[in-house]
Amino acid sequence: MRLKLIVALVNDDKVDAVVEAARAGGATGDTIITSVRGAGLKPEKTFLGLDLAPKRSVVLFLVVETRARSILERIRDAGRFDTEHGSGIAFQVPIEDAVGLNTQLPAILEELES
Repeated sequence: MRLKLIVALVNDDKVDAVVEAARAGGATGDTIITSVRGAGLKPEKTFLGLDLAPKRSVVLFLVVETRARSILERIRDAGRFDTEHGSGIAFQVPIEDAVGLNTQLPAILEELES
């Protein structure tokens, strides 16, 4: 089975919408890493050394390759990545091998059959 890892760097206020969109597209699980920092082309301003940028999270989805692009597009739309400056980015990475998917495997196989 061919898998992709979708990594979404998302403002905290959009995490729930991104997760819901990915699950609606066929993602069977997610991992959320909270309170990350980063800067884009134009770093956010600070005030007396305090960071004014919104809190961000990294959301990880391990998905079947055939669904990856569709899920990525759903994440883009839910997070408004193409319409709101600084709202987030998402990308996919090929996965060579994975273990520990026994609980998700039936759902993944069912998705592939339909």
